[in-house]
Amino acid sequence: MLSQFLKKILWIFAFAGCAWAQQPKSCANLKNFTVPNVEITKAAAIPAGTTEPNQWGPGHSAPLPAYCRVEGVINRRTGVNGEEFGIRFALAMPEKWNGDFLMQGGGGSNGVVMPPLGINAAGDTPALMRGFAVVSTDTGHKSRRAGFDFGFEKDQQANLDFAYLANAEVAKLAKQLIAQYYEKPAAFSYFSGCSTGGREGMILSQRYPTIFNGIISGDPAMRTGLSNLAIGKWIPVALNQIAPKDADGKPIITQAITDSDRKLIIDVLLKECDAQDGIADHIISDPLACHFDPAVLTCKEGQTESCLAPNKVAAIKKVMGGPKTSEGNQVYPGLLYDTGITASGPIRGILSPGPGIFGPAPTVMEVDVEKEALADAQPLVDSLSTNLTTFSGHGGKLIFYHGDSDPWFSPLDTFEYYTNMAEANGGPQEVSKWSQFYFVPGMSHCGGGPGLDQFDLLTAMANWVEKGIAPVSVVATGKAFPGRSRPLCPYPKHAQYKGQGDSEAASNFECR
Repeated sequence: MLSQFLKKILWIFAFAGCAWAQQPKSCANLKNFTVPNVEITKAAAIPAGTTEPNQWGPGHSAPLPAYCRVEGVINRRTGVNGEEFGIRFALAMPEKWNGDFLMQGGGGSNGVVMPPLGINAAGDTPALMRGFAVVSTDTGHKSRRAGFDFGFEKDQQANLDFAYLANAEVAKLAKQLIAQYYEKPAAFSYFSGCSTGGREGMILSQRYPTIFNGIISGDPAMRTGLSNLAIGKWIPVALNQIAPKDADGKPIITQAITDSDRKLIIDVLLKECDAQDGIADHIISDPLACHFDPAVLTCKEGQTESCLAPNKVAAIKKVMGGPKTSEGNQVYPGLLYDTGITASGPIRGILSPGPGIFGPAPTVMEVDVEKEALADAQPLVDSLSTNLTTFSGHGGKLIFYHGDSDPWFSPLDTFEYYTNMAEANGGPQEVSKWSQFYFVPGMSHCGGGPGLDQFDLLTAMANWVEKGIAPVSVVATGKAFPGRSRPLCPYPKHAQYKGQGDSEAASNFECR
């Protein structure tokens, strides 16, 4: 009898011990976490119900779960001109952990530690709210102007950290902190980012192929020098040549293409390409099958309305065709004819030029493409390597997506990388076992535009990595079309209306 009682008592204590072992350690104790060249500046338990405002970009207004927040600096140092540098980071570890780790990518020139929420490509529910431990970083410098302050590049180490080193350093440290806090390592590790974050994801797959199990790369800023050549010089030259002049003889680029011109362009584009997916719904689902040529809008002799002057047609074709050398060699891909090319904001469409993220409307009138293309190659930052045998060999999964109306980075550049990478790694069929590419109709740069820009690739990625279930499609919604949903389909498929049923519902479309 006594023996049975003792056994029961021992079993209770053993069970309790197992239960306690699953609880995370004290958050505050992480302030004493010691690793060479790392300073932990904050370790605090954040109660459930808080929100994360973000003065630099998207925040999240819904109450967050309880989590441990750790902040710190890696390799703090004094650099060029006495400026302080160091890789700052913020790590959020939820009380109810799902066992996984997510690193979120940055944006623009970085320089800001964004709230570690994991919003990118996560649909309506950020990764932190799902139980992921999430980390973010400024990649080694402080920005004086949100998004586009590249003054740090004068310091070699800061430039290297931004180009490719910092994310790997932060990921390594975050994994150590996670293992310390939860007393076990993360089961799976993910990265998700858009724009600069998309480039960072590509860099990690190419230069650090074993850090992450799954990487989501959106609208990657994979060749910023050449994209800036296109957006900042090639396109303004084409439009300034047809723009009216102000009193000082300078071109007024905002008047190169009028509102009526833009309406005409979109109306005819939709008439030609909209219904190819089985339904006329102001969405071009198969952009590669849209062979719109603005030459069809050229005014005939004596015609002055519902048409475009020949010089405007030529300028539009030059804009959309992308920069070429004097011999006709393409140095950066052109753009897709999509529904957002005439959008007025907040990110302006490519045929709605004006003051924007690259500064005031430029008045440049000529550009030496050969010279500029050579100068704008950035081997440290550009992410062009296609040998991903180690990444795929350890089971890594890689998903690309790109907004078809992105005016800053051509979706065709990302698509060209994907096709080149596929050829270099056994061909499209073989690569489809571990990588996919998604065109996002109507979406501007990382969101916005006349498209459906909300979709959950994070769940799709986790199911692929952890359960071996490859994504067949991902449902997208967005403010541009309230109440509408559509499937996003991995290339080479696109969303096609089945021919019956509610055309607002994704269930009545198939990937074909």
